[in-house]
Amino acid sequence: MIQVSHHLLLCATPSKALCCPDPSIGAGSWETLKRLVRELGLEDPQRPEGLVLRSKADCLRICAEGPVLLIWPEGIVYGGVTPERIGRIVHEHVIEGRPIDDWIVRRYELQA
Repeated sequence: MIQVSHHLLLCATPSKALCCPDPSIGAGSWETLKRLVRELGLEDPQRPEGLVLRSKADCLRICAEGPVLLIWPEGIVYGGVTPERIGRIVHEHVIEGRPIDDWIVRRYELQA
């Protein structure tokens, strides 16, 4: 059985961009996220901490401060997710377990 540590859902290229008027920012954030997850070995099923999954979402129904990134299982949503911010989020939150409070726009209680 493969263990999953996190699932990163990025509202990157919505069909109706209510949250982020510049789709190039979302597309750049998605490309950066894919590259970092791969380069850092986070998608390795043998990773002791567990696999990190990533998904591009059309809409996470936040509709403000986009692009937005939902991190499961914590239920933390980051806003204004630019390619520059992705690196810090992945390193500090996903790898080190330290959410970046200044960029959090919403928190959900997710149930398994």
